[in-house]
Amino acid sequence: MVAVVDVRDIVVPIQSRIRNAYIDFSRMNVSVVAVVTDVVREGRPVIGFGFNSNGRYAPQGLLRERFIPRLVDAARAHPTSLLDDSQTNLDPTAIWRLLMSNEKPGGHGERSVAVGVLDMALWDATAKIAEVPLWRLLADRMQGGQFDERVFVYAAGGYYHPGKGNAALQDEMRSYLDRGYSVVKMKIGGAPLAEDLRRIEAVVDGVLDGDASRLAVDANARFDRRTAFRYADALAPLGLRWFEEPGDPLDYALQSALTESYAGPMATGENLFSHQDARNLIRYGGMRPDRDILQFDCALSYGLVEYLRTLDMLHRHGWSARRCIPHGGHQMSLNIAAGLRLGGNESYPDVFEPFNGFADDIAVEDSYVTLPEEPGIGMEAKSELYRTVLKPLVES
Repeated sequence: MVAVVDVRDIVVPIQSRIRNAYIDFSRMNVSVVAVVTDVVREGRPVIGFGFNSNGRYAPQGLLRERFIPRLVDAARAHPTSLLDDSQTNLDPTAIWRLLMSNEKPGGHGERSVAVGVLDMALWDATAKIAEVPLWRLLADRMQGGQFDERVFVYAAGGYYHPGKGNAALQDEMRSYLDRGYSVVKMKIGGAPLAEDLRRIEAVVDGVLDGDASRLAVDANARFDRRTAFRYADALAPLGLRWFEEPGDPLDYALQSALTESYAGPMATGENLFSHQDARNLIRYGGMRPDRDILQFDCALSYGLVEYLRTLDMLHRHGWSARRCIPHGGHQMSLNIAAGLRLGGNESYPDVFEPFNGFADDIAVEDSYVTLPEEPGIGMEAKSELYRTVLKPLVES
């Protein structure tokens, strides 16, 4: 019988001088957890790792006060409640219900981040115990064995930075093309409209040979109604890949109004943290299943267990999973994108180290990557992440 024998957590800084339209990252941090089991592989215990995506602070208080104690107490008092029917592996869905016991509906906020961190670690451990990559576990359980051998990725960058002019922005975007990306994303909304348009023009004409369909722009929910429409009117003729998160993520009326006047693709969802909020976006946000992109991030929204509920909701509303390209730029989303056959995955080539990017041996070719073969999520195959964060956590 499998048992959880320990759960550890730390907070790790990802400070940077960069900023988007809403926040700077000078004090940003993340929670990292390790779920230690009594299963032994190659002489070492199987350990599942999880962390939260960038943009939300480490939820250590919630983890330590509520969610880790619930998991540890159950592991001690009712160990079989954590297991699947075979009693030979963990059951992330049953554990999710345990974590959310005695929690009132609604008010998702940072609670969803804490649960998402633990959920990631539990899926990592589950796939490792099964001795398969997570993407294959998901494909076998939920897709009849079908998976995507390659996953579309785009390079997210173009942050504002002190002293960073258009020439430096162009150099950054060229570096992404040099590393195999053909689609890139940049921030807008942190400068006046006229300046942002010059920044966009510098990238489209100076780097992308005039092809604006290879550039997405992200306002990080900065705009009020008037500003959102000013930007939409200015961006509409350009033919961008997508216009992302112009207004507050819960302002479905604004999003719906924009989709009526902005014909090009739009993207949103990274700041919605439950399947109920995602459902409201689909019901009331005017999103169009033939062109728009949904960016729900399982690491911020109660984990993969909840993400599966979101995908089921989307299917019932006529949406294809191919319209989902998760936020976060991490290996968990890469495994989900491949195993559940989503539309792709975000990537951060140069920021949020060492949590960004994929395994060391995975190269980007024409904005596609192949899949990790390591059991679990494959975090250990990202050497800097393992050396600086994961290994010290389990050896502490």
